[in-house]
Amino acid sequence: MLAALNTFVITGIEAKPVRVEVDIQNGLPSFEIVGLASTSIKEARERVRAALKNSGFKFPNRKIIVNLAPADLKKEGSHFDLAIALGILIASEQLEYNLSGDYYFCGELSLEGTLRKIPGVLPMVLKLAESGLKDAHLVIPADNNEEAALVPEILSFPVSDFKQVYNFIGGSLKIKPISGTTNCRVFDSQDLHDFADIKGQETAKRALEIAAAGAHNVLLIGPPGAGKTMLARRAPGIFPEMRREEVLETTRIYSAANLLSPEKPLINTRPFRAPHKNASSASIIGGGRIPRPGEISLAQNGILFLDELPEFSRDVLEALRQPLEDKVVTVARAYSAYTFPANFTLIASMNPCPCGNYGSGAECRCTPLQIQRYLGRVSGPLLDRMDLHIEVPKVKFEQLTERSPGESSSAIRNRVTEAREIQRKRFKNEAIALNSQMQPLHVKKYCYLDEDSEMLLKTAFNKLDMSARAYDRILKVARTIADLDKSEKIKTQHLAEALQYRSLDRKYWDHG
Repeated sequence: MLAALNTFVITGIEAKPVRVEVDIQNGLPSFEIVGLASTSIKEARERVRAALKNSGFKFPNRKIIVNLAPADLKKEGSHFDLAIALGILIASEQLEYNLSGDYYFCGELSLEGTLRKIPGVLPMVLKLAESGLKDAHLVIPADNNEEAALVPEILSFPVSDFKQVYNFIGGSLKIKPISGTTNCRVFDSQDLHDFADIKGQETAKRALEIAAAGAHNVLLIGPPGAGKTMLARRAPGIFPEMRREEVLETTRIYSAANLLSPEKPLINTRPFRAPHKNASSASIIGGGRIPRPGEISLAQNGILFLDELPEFSRDVLEALRQPLEDKVVTVARAYSAYTFPANFTLIASMNPCPCGNYGSGAECRCTPLQIQRYLGRVSGPLLDRMDLHIEVPKVKFEQLTERSPGESSSAIRNRVTEAREIQRKRFKNEAIALNSQMQPLHVKKYCYLDEDSEMLLKTAFNKLDMSARAYDRILKVARTIADLDKSEKIKTQHLAEALQYRSLDRKYWDHG
């Protein structure tokens, strides 16, 4: 007899439907799984055999063939166990299928028949929601109910063991579907460091406020101990709360990468990813034998912090150029290509030289050649993609001993949130939401300059020998500064402030 059930396969961060076909024939006892199945799926033979026996069912002593269709799609994961086990019982006439509607079965079986938590449930329910199928339902392990609850449009049924699924399909057990929730806005600022802790560095604080308001990339350069890392680690506290669609986008990536913990089943605070300088290109950009999202995708809707930027490998730094422009990264393999989102804000920090004292007033022990080589590790094209170049000088003694607290992160976050709302209203009929996402057409439309401002930009453009990319990015930053000022038009002072954040590359790279 032939049985067929539905499940999914995760490719990158996308879920694709898979049909599990089980055929039991007379012949020598065997158990074969075909359809481009990975090792983890072929190992399901032993898990399914033991789970069925330990759950009180007979394992057929016949020829069993399991086909995973479509056969040309690479299959990976242990969540096929449940569909395969159910297919064997139906094909061997130990179970009568009495469910109406399209059900998708996903779950890993233990040897005793309990169901373990699996990665990728959120992409699965999102796929069903996008498909528009009214009678589509999902049967998943009970430990995955928090993820499934994020998409209330789809009825998901939580099960804890194989017998429970058996009785549910047979009609002798009613399972209450998971209650959906749309409450994703759970922002806990207590876990975030506060900007009020930082002494001095008002210029850097202002630049990070602008970066948060428009999602602009920032380069912090200064001597050791000036507070570059301290500033970067407090940046998440001034970013706005995540909206529901952003929570779903980010949690979807973590779900597919199997990085969701029971304590934190959804990502409702903006990610802050700080990979080590020795991290490989695949771990930061994404890839591997079975392509997985890298750090730039795990930082979706949040911050990627690269501390000591020149210490990262050249391959990593140059690979960042394309994702910074396109906000996606594509990992190609022989049999398919995987596209991962990479909509993040880059904050990078670096010393001006190997010893760190060049340009700070303290004695620098480096030779001009050493300084030139060190700064040369950050290429011009990558530097051009940094919207704000901020010098972080050493903090003076008087600033360190200042007793009055600085401005809190919550006060800055309120201004940033207001600026983003202005942008959202401005771009409501566009395919973008933030100033940093503007294309040349949007820049021309929304970044109009008066005659005085245009003359100022022309002078700076010629004097600093700017590129066309730098021209666009200055206008985007100026637009964000105007939004923070609640100004409909970009004024001369807004443009002048944006220009001052583009001068450090000339100070250090031209004279290193």
